[in-house]
Amino acid sequence: MSLNPAPDATPGLRRRFIVISAVAVGVFGILLLRLWHLQIVNDERYRELSERNRTRFIHIEAPRGTMYDRNGVMLVDSRPAFTVSVLRQEVTDRQALFARLSQLLGIEPRQLEARWRAGQSVPDYQPLPLLEDIDRATMEIVQEHGIELPGVIVEGKPLRAYPQGAVAPHLLGYLGEMTEEDLRRPEFAGYRPRNLVGKTGLERLFEEKLRGEDGYRLIEVNVRGRELRQLTTQKPSPGQRLILTLDSAMQAAGEKAFGDQAGAAIALDVRNGDVLALINRPAFDPAHFARGISGAEWKALMEDPLKPMQNRVLRGQYPPGSTFKIAVALAALEAGIATPDTTISCSGGITLGSHEFRCWNKGGHGAVDLHRALKESCDVWFYRVGMQLGIDRIAAMCHRLGLGQPVGFPTGGERSGLIPDRAWKRKRFGTDWYNGETVICSIGQGYVLATPLQLAAMTATVANGGTVWKPRLVKRIESLQGELLWTPEPEKLVESQWSPTNLRALRSALEAVVNEPGGTAYRSRLPEVRFAGKTGTAQVVGRKGAKEADTSKYEHRDHALFVAYAPAVAPEIAVAVVVEHGGHGGSAAAPVAKAMFEAYFGIKREPPPTVEILEETLPAQGTQPGTAADEVPSSEVESDRTPIPPGVASPDAAPPVEPAEPMASPPIRPPVE
Repeated sequence: MSLNPAPDATPGLRRRFIVISAVAVGVFGILLLRLWHLQIVNDERYRELSERNRTRFIHIEAPRGTMYDRNGVMLVDSRPAFTVSVLRQEVTDRQALFARLSQLLGIEPRQLEARWRAGQSVPDYQPLPLLEDIDRATMEIVQEHGIELPGVIVEGKPLRAYPQGAVAPHLLGYLGEMTEEDLRRPEFAGYRPRNLVGKTGLERLFEEKLRGEDGYRLIEVNVRGRELRQLTTQKPSPGQRLILTLDSAMQAAGEKAFGDQAGAAIALDVRNGDVLALINRPAFDPAHFARGISGAEWKALMEDPLKPMQNRVLRGQYPPGSTFKIAVALAALEAGIATPDTTISCSGGITLGSHEFRCWNKGGHGAVDLHRALKESCDVWFYRVGMQLGIDRIAAMCHRLGLGQPVGFPTGGERSGLIPDRAWKRKRFGTDWYNGETVICSIGQGYVLATPLQLAAMTATVANGGTVWKPRLVKRIESLQGELLWTPEPEKLVESQWSPTNLRALRSALEAVVNEPGGTAYRSRLPEVRFAGKTGTAQVVGRKGAKEADTSKYEHRDHALFVAYAPAVAPEIAVAVVVEHGGHGGSAAAPVAKAMFEAYFGIKREPPPTVEILEETLPAQGTQPGTAADEVPSSEVESDRTPIPPGVASPDAAPPVEPAEPMASPPIRPPVE
């Protein structure tokens, strides 16, 4: 048999051969084109992917800058801490991973799952924190079982530390995690999801200075993600160092003197506006925010009736009570309405139309000049002088003293307080101003409101002779090596020229309040340092509820106020104290200021005597009281509270004390406890 195809079959075989050859050439051509595309066109892209499979970029967060008080005491530091994180791109079985972590560390898988879900904004190739601030034992367990935990790493991450405890947290501020909104803002370019950022106070104001520059490590890893060797690294650069104006000893003494009472206090250097102390009670612990607080913890802070997050010094608006008499007295002297010798008879009150305006001393003070009017806080003297002055001239002097407007606190967030005048009332209520309203405003009640910061500014201005300084929080900023980078200069906001004679008379009377028998703050005098001041007691229940008010209830008790400067001659510092519902300024607020002065001037006290010793020194029952204020019942000396008569302006007509300022976003992380 012949093996050659029949002649009539040759053309068909040739056609099939050509088709098969063409298909083979086409397939080969496609393969060549694909190889060219992979190796030439996308060479860089696939080289990068290949490198990523065997290298890992580790971000190193820079420690934030430190903060020191004016005397070199460290207040805020950054300490090393460790975090268990996960690289999600390396996790193939999340449930199995969480189950194993739960077995090793005793943490519920649902809590790990909550962290995983909360970190959806974090790119898969970046570490997602699961457990923060772990102890050494936990770190060793994770590292020992690393081969069983694909994608799990231990990161070093600095956390805020507070060597002196929670000192001045409203001033220093706290940290919180970046929000989606934060990440879109241009000033946060370069920040990463879950970075900590200053949310309030100095942490926020000086975020750029405190943050520092992050570093990194590029390492080679094996197929299990374990490190083989380091390829390159860049060390992080810590943030800058803030030297504050704060005196931490004075701050601590004031905080301790408050005890469990709510309120606020601030101390200013009268010579340049330095903030020496800023106290808000109750307060919060910023260390909790550094570690991350749960939703339940945040809710508890927000719902606390005593509002520990509120910066009362800046945002608390209170009737200033008799501390306001300083402004009225100076206005009267400068306007020529009164002189230091102007004498007014006080029989316990005055009558204006159908209304009786009583003095706190129902029996009256008799013939009273400026000196006694301030020393004993006689209301009648100020009623009559205030009516002659008129509300507009009172308001004008208040503005020269820093009242009724923000005084430029660097962190912002100030309330303006309220200094009323005729134009204000016409705009607000569409009605005229009445003499009865001037009377009640003349003793710091009615529409008048002030923040503790403004009261301190007023007192400092009287002490220094007429300059309202912008508060200064930072003395200087240094590098980590101690190089001076910035020194803010003191800044004058208002400068007034007043009669030296009038100032001497006013200061003499304020010195008598503390240092002369019969003065409303005589019990708080200091033998070592003479200081000057003025007490105040502000009624918080208005005319509508005054008769029904139960003064045994906390919320119905009067606010206690005290303003002071020291020393009385050549003053250095001024203090304003408000104790909410504390009763009398002389008994509740003045002792706080006294403790702050003792700390500032380095005055040490011996422990108080025992009860037995005290009993031996008390006068026998029935002994006649002397003339000294501390020998007179407190209801006769310190109670400069003046009831507001019905039918005139009262705190009911004015806004209440400002609630806690709203936070832009709660600094919450999902709970892990």
